[in-house]
Amino acid sequence: MDAETLQRNADNAMYRAKSRGKNRFEYFIPEMSASMAQRLELETHLRHALERDEFCVHYQPQFDLQTGKLVGQEALLRWTNPKLGSIAPDQFIPIAEENGLIVPIGAWVLLQEACRQTSAWRKAGYPMRGVSVNVSAVQFTRPDFVDTVRDVLSESGLEPSNLELELTESLVIRDVRESARKMEKIRALGVQISVDDFGAGYSSLSYLQRLPIDILKLDRSFVEEFKTERGSSSLVQGIVSLAHGLGMRVTAEGVETEEQLELVHHSGCDKVQGYLLGRPSPAATALSSSDCSTSLRHHRTAR
Repeated sequence: MDAETLQRNADNAMYRAKSRGKNRFEYFIPEMSASMAQRLELETHLRHALERDEFCVHYQPQFDLQTGKLVGQEALLRWTNPKLGSIAPDQFIPIAEENGLIVPIGAWVLLQEACRQTSAWRKAGYPMRGVSVNVSAVQFTRPDFVDTVRDVLSESGLEPSNLELELTESLVIRDVRESARKMEKIRALGVQISVDDFGAGYSSLSYLQRLPIDILKLDRSFVEEFKTERGSSSLVQGIVSLAHGLGMRVTAEGVETEEQLELVHHSGCDKVQGYLLGRPSPAATALSSSDCSTSLRHHRTAR
């Protein structure tokens, strides 16, 4: 085996290890070559996707569990390539984070789409409170991130209180002190902060008192386990009680059945989203969700 082939095989094994998490190693196997070729093709197209206008944002409705009203939308990035077709976010976002493309892509989602669109909806008189946008670790740790958020709000005309930034639990506990410092600056702008996928595996509850958090978004595994795990409902009630005691609100996501909707309502969650109430859809159709509102009203009436 020549040196060039050895280096290429080592790179393939390295990328496989990185894709499966940190602090691990992988032995090279021939199948990795095909996988690496697919990755390189994906990355090549990804580098030009923004300039070729291949991205779009879909919006998933969020409802107030007490009033049944639409109160917001979560902005979700979608990518369709002319050659590769529709690519799932979990396929291209990790690559974008590794090569830094997530920074311009994230700015586009935040400014040119999510905030601009929400500002237009509110000016048109639609009764919705705001939009939530996912923020990656690469974006959040950049020194200019707070300035970017400030510029986004200024250029889009969206009120800061109508923007919610979603940070993952694993991100905020990497360096609690630094996270708290930056989160305080974001909140000083008037922007709300939520912790996404809460309970996904870390959940050192001590950080909840140390970080400026407005909203906890329950990991969807809690909702999915309502049917199979008898203790899930009690656990969710405990988390909701703790969050409310700390002045936070709780959003349940991944609700797909009437039973799950009833259980998150009974558990005291404040907001809810999921396929039962509305699938992510393009801006042109995102607010034509009368069926979503009807489903929630029917649940409330039946109680």
